[in-house]
Amino acid sequence: MTVATAERAAGGVAPRRRRTRDWSDAVLSGYLLLFFAYMFLPLMFMVAAAFNANPTPSVTDWQGFTLKWFEELPQDARFVQGLLHSLAIAGGVIVISIPLGLAGALILTRLQSRASTLLYTVLVSPILTPGIVLGATTMIFWRDAFGMEAGLFTAAIAQAAFIASYCMLMFMARLQRQDRALEEAALDLGASSVFVFRRITLPFLMPTVLTAALISFLQSIENYNTTFFAIGSSWTLVTEIGARMRFGLSPMINVIGVIFVVITVAAATAWVLAKRRSGNS
Repeated sequence: MTVATAERAAGGVAPRRRRTRDWSDAVLSGYLLLFFAYMFLPLMFMVAAAFNANPTPSVTDWQGFTLKWFEELPQDARFVQGLLHSLAIAGGVIVISIPLGLAGALILTRLQSRASTLLYTVLVSPILTPGIVLGATTMIFWRDAFGMEAGLFTAAIAQAAFIASYCMLMFMARLQRQDRALEEAALDLGASSVFVFRRITLPFLMPTVLTAALISFLQSIENYNTTFFAIGSSWTLVTEIGARMRFGLSPMINVIGVIFVVITVAAATAWVLAKRRSGNS
């Protein structure tokens, strides 16, 4: 092959590669556009409907900008009480799930036995159990075994049954990266197991403790199936929203969605800024 032929061949390959790359970029851009539209267009419609004077949430039937739905929300006793119930249950779930998840993770990462695989399956199984089953069985157990009526306590217990498994998986992932030589050295120097856990293991796990607490809180706040079947005659913010949705849409439900979106974005922004600040310091 002559030099001229090679140059012509190379010149033909370059445009083909450029066309292929342009086509791939176009497909990727189209996919990203569809993805973000699928994710954020419903949120944008929900936010816009919260400021519509129309008593039936809508974007197409616009009847004027208003803030009255935001003003009426604090006056709705059921929603306010449901929010307080949700916060109380979430606090209880954190208190229960963190120690249970940590204990399960420590057992599985420290246990050297053939039974560890079976134990892991048992401890993870609540994640795979339908929420209806967890809620109903928790309510029946505490009612028949202890005579306790369903309420906020049984709802917290039912939620913690599967949220603790999430915490356990997070703690296990963290413990697998721990250098056990520090613990072994402390034990060889005469430190007690409690001292080693308090001064070495727990500080190492503290970032995961905070993350697991946040995940537990979010999982508890948004949970519906398990809560609905375990809470009895009481209610949370989510179950109240679900109950009202059966009788039609309400602008105040959109308002609650807007508030949660704002809180989520603000919390995520604060988290990212805090991580950057800690990384720079």
